[in-house]
Amino acid sequence: MASVPSLASSVEQRVADALASALPEAGASDPLLRRSDRADFQANGILALAKKAKANPRELATTVVEGIPTGEGDLIKEIEVSGPGFLNITVSDRAIIETLAARAADDRLGVPLSPTAGTTVIDYAQPNVAKEMHVGHLRSAVIGAAMVEILEFTGEKVVRRHHIGDWGTQFGMLIQYLLEHPHELDHKSEEEVSGEEAMSNLNRLYKASRALFDSDEEFKTRARARVVDLQAGEPETLALWQRFVDESKIYFYSVFNKLDMDIQDPDVVGESGYNDMLVETCKLLEESGVAVRSNGALCVFFDEYKGPDGNPTPLIVQKSDGGFGYAATDLSAIRDRVDTLKADTLIYVVDARQSLHFKMVFETARRAGWLNDEVKAVQLAFGTVLGKDGKPFKTREGETVRLVDLLDEAVDRATAVVREKAEKVGLTEEEIVENGRYVGIGAVKYADLSTSAARDYKFDLDQMVSLNGDTSVYLQYAYARIRSILRKAGERRPAAHPELELAPAERALGLHLDGFGALIAEAAAEHAPHKVAAYLYQLSSLFTTFYDQCPVIKPEPELPVGENRLFLCELTARTLTKGMSLLGIRTPEKL
Repeated sequence: MASVPSLASSVEQRVADALASALPEAGASDPLLRRSDRADFQANGILALAKKAKANPRELATTVVEGIPTGEGDLIKEIEVSGPGFLNITVSDRAIIETLAARAADDRLGVPLSPTAGTTVIDYAQPNVAKEMHVGHLRSAVIGAAMVEILEFTGEKVVRRHHIGDWGTQFGMLIQYLLEHPHELDHKSEEEVSGEEAMSNLNRLYKASRALFDSDEEFKTRARARVVDLQAGEPETLALWQRFVDESKIYFYSVFNKLDMDIQDPDVVGESGYNDMLVETCKLLEESGVAVRSNGALCVFFDEYKGPDGNPTPLIVQKSDGGFGYAATDLSAIRDRVDTLKADTLIYVVDARQSLHFKMVFETARRAGWLNDEVKAVQLAFGTVLGKDGKPFKTREGETVRLVDLLDEAVDRATAVVREKAEKVGLTEEEIVENGRYVGIGAVKYADLSTSAARDYKFDLDQMVSLNGDTSVYLQYAYARIRSILRKAGERRPAAHPELELAPAERALGLHLDGFGALIAEAAAEHAPHKVAAYLYQLSSLFTTFYDQCPVIKPEPELPVGENRLFLCELTARTLTKGMSLLGIRTPEKL
């Protein structure tokens, strides 16, 4: 594999070198290069430099331009000084195609591996044991999975962690009920049990035990005693607890499977995975003075976080009755991820409503020395999923929406869209069903990922499976259309021809294709998968314009022109399918 310097970085280097020789005393300076609608690029760095050197910016700009070779055979075709000292730069057609040819020759499309790659632990997709997954679980899973792919593509070592809710007082009630009704979680047959059956067993048991807990004082007492047994690690109680975890996993994995997501069992480390560390975590915090006893509870105080009454809101690590809260578990997880997994970045893909909790947890870990300048933790906070009415998404009965129902409906809608066009492209029934799945699940993921994570977004299936607008279906159709063009090309093969003059739509498409590597680096550094979605949508739009304005198959262009256009088609398809796969979305060959 060979990383290919982008046109932007090559141009930036040329301008920086010319700046350095025009003003050697200024040292290395940033040309502040950006894409421009007046030319291919504009460099704005001369103004600041001239001010610093007390020089006339236009004169300095003119000197810089004189030091840069230009022409059709060069990287830069022409460069002009505009306004108070901006440089408008146009690259040569030859440079565009030669750079794209180098990208096409590389498996990774010339995208470099990050020179600062390290180890990141991503905490995402965190359902609760014995509880149905609802629409609120969607975002953490989808955003987290995309960040895993994006970071791995840049060369980062990524460790996935699914911090499932598998511990707590509610298990006393569930375990006690199962002990007294031992057949409640039995399966109907010896064959593999479906996620649906597993969840309905758990649901039924949860409702029955809750009803008994609320109505029968004696059962309530037994259930509370059972919590003590669980925390003490009594073997029979632990064995029953494990049954709830195993049954829930059957259900979780069926939902993640529907989401076309690969969740590995060793990566599922729930709250219970840190039980053995809790006492030590508290001891370390108390001995170092980071946490103090207040009314019997072990607390960490912060001047900057106050409650509604104006008093500081503490982070409670251990309750006055000796029980541990979420904070103790989360702090123990940080210790494990830093000491054992050797992470230098921790990313938590968690609802924005938990921001205060994580600010306090991270600050506590910094005070304890578990996080520092070398090891940082960030919350990739996400907003709420809203209904079409702009309010939090609920069913007509006011219940939270089951994730499974939502995914099934998306697939049904998408399958109908695929079926409408199926005859034209000759899809078999099997392909219709498979593509319906890819389009439906892709639609749900893309709607989530095309909005910046921190913002709320409206869950509108009509919009999501629409063939027009910023949707995954639009991108999947663009990809399938290119594959169809390449099949129709028959004997003609894609080939780069740097000697040709390019039409404006070819140049625009080429420059955007060349920006893929820089975009990936930006999305990885900013933890911003929505930037990948925006790039791909723009790529598809530029391709549509190119295809409308530049004949590829009919009317048949001259041979080198036709080959060069097929080359642009093929590179666009490869970039699209790579970008979509980073978002966890499949691109069918025929649609």
